[in-house]
Amino acid sequence: MTSKAHITTVNYQDFISNDSERKLDFITNLGKSFAEIGFVAVSNHGVTAALRYELYSASRKFFELPDQVKAKYEFPELAGQRGYIGKFKETAKDSKNPDMKEFYHVGQQNQESIDLDYPINIWPEEVPELKDISIRIYQIFEEIGQTLLQAIALYLNLSEKFFDQKIYLGNSILRLLHYFPVEDISDIPEGSVRAAAHEDINLITLLMGASAEGLQVKTKTGQWINVNPLANQIVVNIGDMLQRLTNGRLLSTSHRVINKNPLLMKKSRYSIPFFLHPIPSMDLSALPNTINENQPKKFKDITAGVYLEERIKELGLR
Repeated sequence: MTSKAHITTVNYQDFISNDSERKLDFITNLGKSFAEIGFVAVSNHGVTAALRYELYSASRKFFELPDQVKAKYEFPELAGQRGYIGKFKETAKDSKNPDMKEFYHVGQQNQESIDLDYPINIWPEEVPELKDISIRIYQIFEEIGQTLLQAIALYLNLSEKFFDQKIYLGNSILRLLHYFPVEDISDIPEGSVRAAAHEDINLITLLMGASAEGLQVKTKTGQWINVNPLANQIVVNIGDMLQRLTNGRLLSTSHRVINKNPLLMKKSRYSIPFFLHPIPSMDLSALPNTINENQPKKFKDITAGVYLEERIKELGLR
């Protein structure tokens, strides 16, 4: 069952303006939407059409390579944290069927992060332009994400800079995502969809608009909402780490990518999410001001790094 409800759209420029009233409205609308459904659409964020086109072009060029060529960049010992992850390799938590997708992961490139022992990035020699545009978009999304977390901090009555040091050199991932075409619908494994219902692991996710419909979000009432952002918008959602930190005040909401139209399954679908992670040592214990008699503590204390490892295993990547 789907609903005609829609997620809130906010104007990024309102928050970074010098107009205190516009900034306050942005914080309020952003926070309320994250508390109610865990998602917002963000306009005027600074990722230009030219940058989007350049990244999608490089991404498409890589995924059009033969499977045996792409496999050169897949290293199982990295547990899907860098490079290529092949078809039917990731299974959503509590799902019995692997997702119908393949993807490529780009991580932290800042040389200052070397002491954090992150895996190094892997770059395909067949698509040399992928490196430059991926790094540029990664850095832009880091900046946008930091700004959005500043707004979230103010909504939570925290210092505006509360998250800044926790996400500096964070273990964030840019995912180039390809939902591959299926010529014969009968070849689809029973129960498989492009991405089964799941929640994200990280603090927040910034999603660059997909090339086709299919994204749905589950409301508190159990209805599925179709999410179709405009080409110049990014969709932002709360991940499990921020839900834990806020003791459930901000929602990490189930979402999925369904086979909405069998005919569309014969065409590729591309999207590019940026999973904003903190540094592994960040404490995800619930903030004291989110715990009270009516809202007891919901989650065990854990660090971001340990939580990530738990979820990687649940996804079948380690």
